[in-house]
Amino acid sequence: MIAPVLERREQQTTEATETTPPTPAKDRFAARTALVADIAAHFADEVDRDARPPREAIAAMREHGLLAAAVPSSLGGEGATLAELSVIATELGRACAATAMVFAMHHGQAMALWRHGGTGRGVTAMVEAVRAGALVASSTTERGIGGDARRSTCAIEADAAGRIRLRKDAPVISYATEADAVFVTARRDPDAAASDQRLVVCLPSETTLTQTSTWDTLGLRGTCSNGWTLDAETHQDSVFRDDYAAISARTVLPVSHVLWASVWLGIAADAADRARCAVRRQARAAVGQTPPGALRLAELLVDLQALADTVRHAADRFDAVADDHEVLESSAYALAANALKIGSSERVTDLVTKAMRIVGIAGFAATGPLSVARHLRDAHGAAVMVSNDRLLQNDAGLALMTGAIL
Repeated sequence: MIAPVLERREQQTTEATETTPPTPAKDRFAARTALVADIAAHFADEVDRDARPPREAIAAMREHGLLAAAVPSSLGGEGATLAELSVIATELGRACAATAMVFAMHHGQAMALWRHGGTGRGVTAMVEAVRAGALVASSTTERGIGGDARRSTCAIEADAAGRIRLRKDAPVISYATEADAVFVTARRDPDAAASDQRLVVCLPSETTLTQTSTWDTLGLRGTCSNGWTLDAETHQDSVFRDDYAAISARTVLPVSHVLWASVWLGIAADAADRARCAVRRQARAAVGQTPPGALRLAELLVDLQALADTVRHAADRFDAVADDHEVLESSAYALAANALKIGSSERVTDLVTKAMRIVGIAGFAATGPLSVARHLRDAHGAAVMVSNDRLLQNDAGLALMTGAIL
């Protein structure tokens, strides 16, 4: 599956080079993001209604290079910073939360490739595939251990020829049917401790997925996070160089939390736009009078700006220490990353609820240009997507050792 992706991306890169003038760095993803967001918005209600993957938007992200945005320039990519990825995730979140979450989850995994993957042939081939537009999914949780990605019962079984096998009973793998690879956590070997994990690149040609549950949820329906049993047989060179504890602390956790929060900011921002639209209608209907919703709208925008500042600050903070392992693996940084996820996931539901009350019955409606029903349902997924209670339980121990990063 990797080869066709590489060929398609190389052709698109050549065509773009021949026809597209250079874009200022500060705007280099804006036009492409807008094109993808338009497509995502067009299909958002259908994706939500049918609980199907946002295939059209995924194809557009691939076509316009958004899935490859973070590949370092030293590897032939554009080297997007987390701050830039955050802006993209927010704009996609305005259009379709499912599309934005696919983008966010993909980058949480893909960035680990060049930061932690090493020089194994399977890993380096995957870097090239991502540069060409490949979509990456992840499998980190297992039945029997809940949502704790730091432990695994699944183990890598190796033979003398360097072939490895693993089986993972995963209660959730998002957009598995659309992915060009699944990155799977497993214990280093059958005798390793539950926390002694490695990350393995599993390609569709080497993997059998057997569906064990369906994804029929209140919101975020287009992520299609069904349950699967994953059986893979691959080679040792598809195992990442670093252990998963380092991968998670330095990349997956901070990147994922920033990008998830960016998506939720986008959901809230679009709900606020609909609230503004409703108040403007009220103003046009009663010229010379301040609409009753105007004060509530002003309050909403204060809270929205506060969330935006928090998210952007977290993205900038990661970019400033992206290569500082000591900082990224510190208890203080883990507290900060968890605080972002917990705080933003709680605030998004409040913001969307306030927007619905400003709009009124049209916002409460299931459909329509001012409806925020989908936004509210998607927002409620934020707190349970990696349980806030689990993160707070982890924080309880960390808080005894360090204070907050201010």
